[in-house]
Amino acid sequence: MASGSMKRDYYEVLGVSRTVNGDEIKKIYRKVALQYHPDRNPGNKEAEEKFKEAAEAYAVLSDPEKRAQYDQFGHSLGGRGFQGFEGFEDSFRVFGDIFGDLFEDFFGGPRTGARQRARRGADLELTIEITLEEVLSGKESELDIPRRETCAECQGSGIAPGSKKLTCTDCHGRGEVRMSQGFFTLRRTCPTCGGSGERIEKKCHRCLGVGRVKKARKLNLKIPPGIESGSRLRISGEGEAGERGGPRGDLYVHVIVKAHKIFERRGTDLVCECLVPFSVAVLGGDLMVPTLDGEAKLKVAAGTPSGKVLKVKGAGLPMLRHPTGRGDQYVRIEIEVPTKLDAEQKKLLQEFAKRRSEKVQIKKQNIFDRFKESL
Repeated sequence: MASGSMKRDYYEVLGVSRTVNGDEIKKIYRKVALQYHPDRNPGNKEAEEKFKEAAEAYAVLSDPEKRAQYDQFGHSLGGRGFQGFEGFEDSFRVFGDIFGDLFEDFFGGPRTGARQRARRGADLELTIEITLEEVLSGKESELDIPRRETCAECQGSGIAPGSKKLTCTDCHGRGEVRMSQGFFTLRRTCPTCGGSGERIEKKCHRCLGVGRVKKARKLNLKIPPGIESGSRLRISGEGEAGERGGPRGDLYVHVIVKAHKIFERRGTDLVCECLVPFSVAVLGGDLMVPTLDGEAKLKVAAGTPSGKVLKVKGAGLPMLRHPTGRGDQYVRIEIEVPTKLDAEQKKLLQEFAKRRSEKVQIKKQNIFDRFKESL
């Protein structure tokens, strides 16, 4: 491209006015770059020059500081000039840095960088089951986590002691290779160096050049009281080690609360059913009912009907962030009807029924009333 005063006006290159805003510049540049991209114009030197010309114009006009200098001083930019488009490959590299998302239009995916940077380690997930009793008290559990750790032998470099890294001979340190595929020339991560742009002269014997090794990690996990089933706990920095010195990932623990044989959970409250002897339901009395942490005395009033719900205050579960407070336990009364009576017991009941003049009564109710009651 011609330099100095031979350069075309940047606004003319993109075909925009001097009052155009930044969003419009980007939009126009996208169209121009797509039109003159060398992969769409193989062997066309004029298109290559226009592509580089448009990229340079965009690099200046999209930067508010450079644009202000250009508007005042022209191509000299106040004596600094424009740097970065000395060669065609440099032009592509700067183009990718300026407008990397445009590669998605050309190749269907983002362009890989010349050299891969440090990469964060993968997150790990596991599931743990606890009981309802452990929800009440909380639980501390020791976990064995298989994960990849930074190799202690080479400190994650993958290089054997006394060895070094060399420039990859296939991509010449760029981390990517170009492949012609019909109409397009595609850029792909170098398969030899994996995008690092380097190769190892002699690999570490322990990690075989990967920089990480598989190792089990023991970890104490504290599950707080009151946790809900399906909750997910995040333990920062306990995932896998990162690549090339990158930070560790995180560990996510999914907590599942097992079903209880007696209690049903409803938030911080518990619900259960309890059989009450016929005599206690009729005459009233005290009843010992099970709770998660023992038993509680429940007062049953005389004449308590089957289906009556009574409350044991404070016998439920703690709130997750307020472990000193607890919900309640609700007990649904079911009257226990005796089925095996001896002769004396039958005689007493018969006398009881006779004195009450008890008869079988049929409550008159049509089918529509019964249907409404069931809802």
